[in-house]
Amino acid sequence: MSYPSTVKAVTIAKAGGFDVLEVTEQPFPLVTPESIVVKVDYVGVNFIDTYFRQGLYPIQKFPCILGMEAAGTIVGLPTDSEVLNNEQYKLRGFQKGSKVAVQAFGTHASYVAVPWTKAFPVPSSVSTLTAAAGLLQGLTANTFMTEAYDVKKGDTVLIHTVAGGLGLIMAQYAKNRGATVIGTTSTPEKAELAKKHGADHVILYKNEDTVKRVLEITNGKGVEAIFDGVGKDTFESDFEMIARKGTIISVGNASGAVPPFAPLKLQGKNVKLLRPSMVNYTTTPAEALYYGNELFDLIAKGVLKINVYKEYPFTAAGVQEAQQDLTGGKSTGKLVIKIA
Repeated sequence: MSYPSTVKAVTIAKAGGFDVLEVTEQPFPLVTPESIVVKVDYVGVNFIDTYFRQGLYPIQKFPCILGMEAAGTIVGLPTDSEVLNNEQYKLRGFQKGSKVAVQAFGTHASYVAVPWTKAFPVPSSVSTLTAAAGLLQGLTANTFMTEAYDVKKGDTVLIHTVAGGLGLIMAQYAKNRGATVIGTTSTPEKAELAKKHGADHVILYKNEDTVKRVLEITNGKGVEAIFDGVGKDTFESDFEMIARKGTIISVGNASGAVPPFAPLKLQGKNVKLLRPSMVNYTTTPAEALYYGNELFDLIAKGVLKINVYKEYPFTAAGVQEAQQDLTGGKSTGKLVIKIA
């Protein structure tokens, strides 16, 4: 098919505050012989988008299209014969007109072209709204809870900001594995939501002593693993709540980056500390297919319920509001922008 010459996209011309977010016309993305081309229905909003917008993560060239995940309909397939004959490609069963989710930088646009390895087939029973809302955080949950720390029956794990998009998925995933789930959140309403999504104990960190409560729940032992997306504000207390030989997984920097520290800090309890990236767990085509299939299978079966907080319009004001709600702690579940 012939493609439009331009796309509408969420862009920034420089790093800065919410006001640098715009919706602009940009050239149609480069389509290579290895590309899957997608007409986008929905995109997911994530904290990593705010890190790029603020300049915490460097950007090489402006204007820059933001976004790390999208879902829509395939309108173009690879033409390279090596790709078409690749067994991993064949396993995906891509067809024009079928639903697909994509995970790549620069996906907040009306059309995207991505390497086929960055595209994930979506079952017919899963909507593109759910796929866009669940892809990045779902892949983060199932890779981190398998490879960063393999959550298993009998474990007790702590999930900070458990009522957020990632937190709700992690709580369900850990509960499905047979773990006891402790979460932290800010309000009773968010606590109730977290309990409906698998959390056994929810601590209101504004009103309760988190360390004291975690140690009470675990009879002084601490938890086997901590999944911490807060960063700077919770990092020190994590070491008080982790069990001997436990694992702290630094998931994000919502309160700011963790400051430098001496490795000797890990010695007290023989603690393992990781700051993983989901893309490094889904680098090979086989890895991506394995975790993508697992994620959408769990969603299709109802084991993982993707909670969408709000759909925002594809306008500068809509995009700015979405990032403000995300960083302001107003939201529960996932924020999405409706593109189509």
